[in-house]
Amino acid sequence: MNKFRVGLGVTGGIAAYKAVEVMRLLQKAGCEVSVAMTR
Repeated sequence: MNKFRVGLGVTGGIAAYKAVEVMRLLQKAGCEVSVAMTR
């Protein structure tokens, strides 16, 4: 199976809270996740 590479951008607020769950689900599905955050 090919591994997907996903870029996850997090800008702040509630996105930072929800991004963790999204990242976990993507990793569980076999994706390689890179995260970029703003201040």
